[in-house]
This record gives sequence, structure tokens and C-alpha cells, in this order.
Amino acid sequence: MQKKILWLSLTLMIAGTLQVKAQYAKQDSTYKKFFVGSTLFMLANLIPDNNSPKMVYLNLGYRITGKDVISLELKTWKYGWPIGIPFGKSYESEGEGFPGYIREYGFSIAYYRFLWKGLFGQVDVMPAWQTFVNDNGNKIDNGFQIFNTYSIGYHVKLFKDRFFIQPSIAITHRPYQSKMPDSFKQIDDRWSRFFFGQPGLHFGFNF
Repeated sequence: MQKKILWLSLTLMIAGTLQVKAQYAKQDSTYKKFFVGSTLFMLANLIPDNNSPKMVYLNLGYRITGKDVISLELKTWKYGWPIGIPFGKSYESEGEGFPGYIREYGFSIAYYRFLWKGLFGQVDVMPAWQTFVNDNGNKIDNGFQIFNTYSIGYHVKLFKDRFFIQPSIAITHRPYQSKMPDSFKQIDDRWSRFFFGQPGLHFGFNF
């Protein structure tokens, strides 16, 4: 399932980079300062799959200047494999999954900096509260982690700047994870707390 979303995202990322006049000029005072958005990864909720992320994602942003942007992102999703498994034969493979799943609830503060035309860098820091659920569907513990995302992406204006899409690629990092239940920790400890090459495809509405 996630591999299908990955290929969809990469295709749209390539298409998105064809537009070059995307940046908000530093001296421009007429651009819309606020935006609301989400991620196309929520489409994964619609794919028939026993590993649906059941994701909800809302992004509220403010353009401080034409080059500097901050946003508040509200997120929840669930996952049944360690986040650090790289793409390859072990990714979501049998025997590498948790004995259940983790449901995560969090909010993140993100800062974007436009670097050249529509190209931007982003740092996203998210405190996240976790619920550990076993294979029987029973909650067995709670947890907490800090989940950071370091991205580079491209901002593409659509429909006279009413809408936009932002294809991106990122490194994710978990600098802090509270103690997991032993059955989850044994699986999670096999893998890095970094993940390289995480695709993203945000979209939004300016107002």
C-alpha cells in the first residue's frame, strides 16, 4: 500500500518541478499570508489494505515574509512497522512488524525557508503521544516521542495562487522515544532512528 503511494508521490513531485515561477517575492506585500492544507498521503486511507494508516492531517500556516513561513500541523496515524526500516526487502515485510500497532497523536511546528524560486527547506518538530495496541486490539501501554522531519521541496502555485502543492523529500529523525513495551522495543531496536528519502506531497489553500 505505502509503495503505491510512494510511486504516486514521486510522479507528482517530478511533474511539480516543471513550474519555475513559484516563489513569493520578498518585497511582495500582496500575497495571501494564511493557508490551510493537508497531505495527499491521506489517500492511503481509501486503499483496501489491512495496514491502513487511518491518517488525519491538518496544516495551518502563516507567511511571515515572502521567504519565511511557519505552520502548525495537527496529525494522527497508526503504523505496524518500525519507522526506521529503509525502503527495500525489509520494508513492511513479514517478520519485521510489531505485535500490533502504534497509534500516534501529535502536533508539529514547522519552519519553511524559500531558497531559490519555489525551492524551500523545512524543519518540522513534532511531540507525539503514542498508544500501543496488541494483536488482539487491546491497548497495552502509552508512550511519547519527538519526531523531526528535515525536508527539501518545491512550492507550486495553482489556479492563480488560490491553491498550491508542495512535493518534497525528507529525512526523518526520532531524537527521543520513551520506553516501549518490550515486545515492541525488541523490534524497534533493530532499526535506525533516522529514515532517508521520505516522500511528501502537501497541498493547500491560500486565504
